[in-house]
Parts: sequence; structure tokens; C-alpha cells
Amino acid sequence: MKQVFNPYLPLHEYIPDREPRVFGDRVYVFGSHDREGGKTYCELDYVVYSAHVKNLKDWRLEGTVYRASQDPHSKEVVKGAGERKYLYAPDVVQGVDGRYYMYYCLSAFAGKGGFSGPISVAVCDTPAGRYEYYGDIKYPSGNLMLRFLPFDPGVINDNGRFYLYYGWALPMGPTKNPLLKYIYHRVMEYMFHKTPEEMRTEHVGVMGSNVVELEEDMLTVKTEPIRLLPCEMEAKGTKFEGHAFFEASSIRKIGNTYYFIYSTSKNHELCYATSKYPDRGFHYGGVIVSNGDIGLHGRRAKDRLAATGNNHGSIECIDGEWYVFYHRHTHMSSNSRQGCAERIKFQEDGSIPQVEMTSCGLNGAPLHAKGKYPAVIACNLTNGHMPHIGNGVSKRKRPHITHQGKERFITNMGNKTVIGFKYFDFKGDVEISVKTRGKGYGKLMVSRMPGEGIGELPVKPSSDWIESSLTVDIIGIHSLYFTFMGKGRIDLISFCLN
Repeated sequence: MKQVFNPYLPLHEYIPDREPRVFGDRVYVFGSHDREGGKTYCELDYVVYSAHVKNLKDWRLEGTVYRASQDPHSKEVVKGAGERKYLYAPDVVQGVDGRYYMYYCLSAFAGKGGFSGPISVAVCDTPAGRYEYYGDIKYPSGNLMLRFLPFDPGVINDNGRFYLYYGWALPMGPTKNPLLKYIYHRVMEYMFHKTPEEMRTEHVGVMGSNVVELEEDMLTVKTEPIRLLPCEMEAKGTKFEGHAFFEASSIRKIGNTYYFIYSTSKNHELCYATSKYPDRGFHYGGVIVSNGDIGLHGRRAKDRLAATGNNHGSIECIDGEWYVFYHRHTHMSSNSRQGCAERIKFQEDGSIPQVEMTSCGLNGAPLHAKGKYPAVIACNLTNGHMPHIGNGVSKRKRPHITHQGKERFITNMGNKTVIGFKYFDFKGDVEISVKTRGKGYGKLMVSRMPGEGIGELPVKPSSDWIESSLTVDIIGIHSLYFTFMGKGRIDLISFCLN
């Protein structure tokens, strides 16, 4: 029987910044598109995958739906960063005319120029057909709407009224130091391409989450943008302090409540805020997911269960069940991000408890304790000192997911590296075999939780993939952990359960 893992798309695909949208009987995943082992964010054009709402184990590639070259702004040159040719996180909504409108921003290399261009729109007759450039968000006068920081758009059709959410912020708190204030403003002027006058005239500041209502033409704003959520500089003394807005605006309406999903100043987590109104009165709700399981059961940042980095996604109801879509980081880089998903549960009061990262995600049940599994579906990967990855590639020598040709595997496993998979349904005696290579030697401890060994697999030096196995007795639904104890470093490509 077919299963689905995390990440749930083919392992060569890197589609972060997910917006899951149900249109008809299929769920479509819209996102940006990283290159495997890429040099910057979002190097590739938009592709879309979809699945029938009743079968999330079978994802279909719909093809390339939009290319950066279709947007006339893609030929604009940003000083020191080249053309504005990278498509960043999109969102899609159906208009009153039945067509589908895709909202997005362009950026140059490494995010430069991403805050100074407009939010643009492409349109298509079907959710995953070939979109065509439609125009840019503008005022009734025809002037481009560039107020605040036009970045990471999210959009909602609220019974025929359309609201656009957007914004960005530096993840840093307030300061009373005059010199630091001066430096902050100079940095912001440089990053945001704003003049000192533009910065001064925004009494709420340019950073934060914003909302604006659109006309039915899906391009023209009805009102001036309104500040929705504070950034870290403005969050002190509020419920948002410590989880202030950073980026990744997304909006859902559930019953009579609006859920605003966003990435916080901590960077690794997706949080939510709620209101009875689409454009005001939002209250902090909590963390939905962290791509290092930070905060879950009180876990501290230094004890993260994987290298963390930026996070972006949303929630969606699919065939009566709610899921959160988010992304993880591979290649010890912020440029090769893969989408994952977990089922979430709403409490009676409408709150969403934080969920853990798993390997079984959309599968609907634990994985079978039978068959061959790729090592890169690990939901936990740590040596106890995993970093938070900023922009670019981390130079730290840590275990991570990588690729070589068409092979994808975990590399750089040193002593005490722990690799965890959640969850499997074990039925008793099971032969566990692993394929490793590398100059390292020692053993792989097998356990249902870190530190609780139930068996050992020998690890020998080899330049080729070699297999070792053992048989253990496990009954019930459990995690499966491999912990390397030894000298040197090894790679792990797969394991089998029989």
C-alpha cells in the first residue's frame, strides 16, 4: 500500500513557502521553488503539485505554471544584485469572475530589492494552468502601492470582499541608544530603498504586518494599508513580545474567526493570531509548528532537534482534517528548503496546540514497519549542537541532508549524532538493516527513544555503501532512532525494515 512521508513531494523537489489551497476536489500547493543545492533563495520558476482531497498519498506535478520572465519587472536591475528575476512566496485566490489570481513579489539575488518592488498579480482560468501576468497592486490613481514593505502577500476572498496581507520586519527589538537607532535607520534605508523622509512620515514605522482591501478587479486598493501585527521593535509589553511579526503573511477564515498565520522574529516557527475582523483586533494565539521542535514540551533553542531556519506556510482543511504546511532546511543552507506537513487539532476554544515534526505527516497513520525507507525522511537530526541557519550556507561542520547526483542522504554524522524517525507501527520481530559509507567506524545504536538502546549495528569504514543488520523485537507505535557512536564521520542513505 502506498505511503507518503515528510517531505511529501519527490525528494528532488524543493518547494518552500507553501500555501495549500483546496479548489474543488483537489488540494493545490503553491510555493516558491528552490534549486537543490542552490546558491540563493527561489532560483526556479513556479511549479504546482496537487492531490485529491481524499488521497494525500498521491501528488501530481501540474507543471510550470508561471515564469519570472513573464513579469516585466524581472528585467529591472537592483544595484549589486543583478536582475529582479526570482519569484518569491505566492498565494492564490479565486475571484468573483471565477478566475484564479496569483499574488507574488520579485527579488534579486539573496533577497536584495525584494522590499522595493510592487506586489504583482498573475491570472489563470484554472488553479494550476498557465498563469499570465495581469498587473501590479495600485492605487485608484494608477500609482503603484508601495507603502510599508510590499513582501510575502497573502490573500482571502471573504464572501466577495478581498483582503491582501503583506509586510516584513527585521527581527530585532527596540533600543534607546541614539547611535543604535541611527544605525538601524541607515540599515533600513539601505535594505528597503526608502528615503529618510519616507521613513520619518510613517508614524507606525515601515516594518510590520499590514492589510488592505482590494476592488473586484483584484489590483486596485480600496483603502490605505492598515497595520495589523507589530514587529519586534513595537511588540514590547504586548502578547506578541517574543513572537512578533517577521514575514510570511497568510490568512484563513474558520467559522466567524480569522486566523492570521505568520513567521515570527524567532524565524523557525509559524504562529497564529485571531480576530473577529479581517483588518483589526488580532490577538496572539500561539505556536503551530517549529522546524526544530523548539518550544514543544518546553524545549529550548539550544536543544533544537534539527538545524533551524526561516519558516513559511499555512493551515488548510482537507477532507475534514486540518493540516499545517511548513518547510525544513537541507544542505546546511537556507537555499534548499523542502515542504513538510502535519495534522493539527483545534481545541474547543479555537486554539491550536503546537505539533511536533514527524516523518509520517500526511500519511494519516504511522508508517509500516516493513520496506525500504530513505534516510532523508528523518524528522530529527542532531549532534546536540545544531545551528540556526541564517541567509546562505552555514560553514559549520554539522550532520545534514545533502545530495550527490541522484542520491540523497545524510552526511557528516560524527560521534553522538542522533537521527530520528516518527512513527512506525511495529508488529514484533523486525530485521533492521542500514546502508552507510565513510571513513568513520564504531556502531549505530538502535532505540525507540534517544539513549534507550535495544540493539547495535556495526559501522565499518568504506568508500562504497555497505549494509549491516540486526533483528529486534518491537511491538506497537514507536519512534525509531539511530545514534552513531564512534570515530570519524559517516553517511547514511537508507534503512530497511523486514
